[in-house]
Amino acid sequence: MPELPEVEITRRHLDDAMAGHVIASVTVTHVRTSRHNGAPFEVEQRLVGRRVKSVGRKGKFLVAPLDDGQTLVAHLGMSGRFAVETEQVPLAAHTHFRAMLDDGTEIRFVDPRTFGFVAVFTEEELAESGVARLGPDAWLDLPTTGELAGAMARRTASIKALLLDQGPISGLGNIYADEALHIAGIHPLRPGNSLSPSELERLRSAVGQVLTTAIENGGTSLDDLAYLLPDGRAGENLDRLLVYGRTDLPCARCGTPIERIVVRGRSSHFCPLCQPAP
Repeated sequence: MPELPEVEITRRHLDDAMAGHVIASVTVTHVRTSRHNGAPFEVEQRLVGRRVKSVGRKGKFLVAPLDDGQTLVAHLGMSGRFAVETEQVPLAAHTHFRAMLDDGTEIRFVDPRTFGFVAVFTEEELAESGVARLGPDAWLDLPTTGELAGAMARRTASIKALLLDQGPISGLGNIYADEALHIAGIHPLRPGNSLSPSELERLRSAVGQVLTTAIENGGTSLDDLAYLLPDGRAGENLDRLLVYGRTDLPCARCGTPIERIVVRGRSSHFCPLCQPAP
């Protein structure tokens, strides 16, 4: 958390604010925020004076090409969020990155747990980064059923773990993987290579459905409000979730209590009747 829908909503706000503008000044105040460049001053030096062409996204990464061929890359981690403010607005706690644009807009990165980062990569560095190793984007480039079958053919790991590893599909995290598997009627512990073509088609359809719904509702802000939109509002998708975080509550489809298990250290929520055990 945040996952693809939250990053996509963030991307749209940042693209509106940053595309075409020059970065006038940069301040990085935490070494972990700049860890992929080695030191805060390197991020600052690489960004100042550069014009942002656009703000894009790959999986859960924000990717913004600059006018000198470098690329600004950011990841929200577990608790990070971007804010679009003016210099006069007081800083929120845990603001570790600030970029002033040529029109007076300030882009801020707030990250209490410092699992997120902001980096500036050359073309060669980008090719060696985690972005280059991502699978097809679950929203922009959702694989066909045949492509999913090929990706799963030799995979004996659980389908929940495979959805989280960003290889077959990138962008899904705990929330939307649980939701998609529920809609598709697939137990999270099913081995990837055990899924039939019809099950993979259901899963593909479910991924598109849950992501569309979440994006339309501004993403999912949990009770801790770790994720907020860049304008400070909370996402409104929490009430649309069918299984995630609903342990012991009735399944909306059949009324069976939702169960929770742990898959590779991550909570997984499912309906034991709608998603039969392998």
